[in-house]
Amino acid sequence: MANVVVVGSQWGDEGKGKIVDWLSEQADIVVRFQGGHNAGHTLVVDGKTFKLSLLPSGIVRPGKLSVIGNGVVLDPSAPTEEIERVRSQDIAVSPDNLRIAENATLILSLHRELDGIRESSNPATRIGTTKRGIGPAYEDKVGRRAIRLMDLADLPGLDAKIARLLVHHNALRCGLGLEPIAAKAVFEELAAVAPRVLPYMDRVWALLDDRRREGKRILFEGAQGALLDIDHGTYPFVTSSNTVAAQAATGCGLGPGAIGYVLGICKAYTTRVGEGPFPTEQQNEIGLRLGERGREFGTVTGRARRCGWFDAVLVRQTVRTSGINGLALTKLDILDGFDEIKVCIGYRLDGVEFDYLPAGERVQARLEPIYETIEGWRESTAGARSWADLPAQAIKYVRRIEELIGCTVALLSTSPEREDTILVQNPFEA
Repeated sequence: MANVVVVGSQWGDEGKGKIVDWLSEQADIVVRFQGGHNAGHTLVVDGKTFKLSLLPSGIVRPGKLSVIGNGVVLDPSAPTEEIERVRSQDIAVSPDNLRIAENATLILSLHRELDGIRESSNPATRIGTTKRGIGPAYEDKVGRRAIRLMDLADLPGLDAKIARLLVHHNALRCGLGLEPIAAKAVFEELAAVAPRVLPYMDRVWALLDDRRREGKRILFEGAQGALLDIDHGTYPFVTSSNTVAAQAATGCGLGPGAIGYVLGICKAYTTRVGEGPFPTEQQNEIGLRLGERGREFGTVTGRARRCGWFDAVLVRQTVRTSGINGLALTKLDILDGFDEIKVCIGYRLDGVEFDYLPAGERVQARLEPIYETIEGWRESTAGARSWADLPAQAIKYVRRIEELIGCTVALLSTSPEREDTILVQNPFEA
């Protein structure tokens, strides 16, 4: 019985919501293991639409345990607001079905303020963050000055921790010309939220190990995409956490042996939100057509996504860096009606060809894609539930992608509806 990790294989927004929803029905436990409330998932269950940013997708299904791991940075107000929102949609949320790691790092208002100032102050250094404090909170975590969820259970001990935090932040604020933050204000912020989040606190590493030994199925739900990984992404235009599959173990306290199958999610084309390199971006009618047909707007930010052709070089690389066993290919139907479709098979720079993405920022910005042109199809793939329902040329496109990335397609999605999925291999039964 395999425990499954779901990771985005591009820059996020690959349609993980539908696939994670389909898998969560088979899982006993769903775990978020990195990121924060900066990544949105849209789920449609029994005709109801749920928009989640922090809560694991299992929260909308009765009988499932949802877990927020230590690799997540937690804004204490985010889960309470999201809990109230899903409760208004008749979803029960309590410590019976939601647990949060005691050693999860907290996002404070000072992190959100700093994030916003950095993103707004200099267009030349803009990363494209959601301004929700994710990056500054991770900085404090690795700087060993963070306040963690367990600290809220010991309010008398907070003074020393807040003082340690503000030594750094007030010096930083002074350099930015901002007023210093009073320790009392931070304490009051934390004391106010403590009663709302502490009931969900748990030793997640022990909980998950116990359940794993009982034979429970665990679904590890990644946020964003592997190309936003702090180490393996298009640095510095990345998120502040590791988004590759290996983080599933580190981000919840289980060993790597707990991971049985890695499912990568990617679109049949490519999108990106925010700044950074995008070799196959189409700033033309093709890009507009992909964006309009694919409704490419961010769940959290509402920002329009940049659109372009499928980049097999990038996905082949993330297959390797995440150890992907099978791919879920989404939004194939968006390509219906194109006379021809291009796929990037390599890059060229100053006469030199690359079959991988070079790590240098300036090099990435100058890469020229090398395209292979594939004949398109006129028939509709929307709603297809078997290979027999697909046009022959659409099948050729999928098979060519498999060849180029060195990985098989385990699931093929042909519409936002969960039933419109062609299943080749069930990750939980692989």
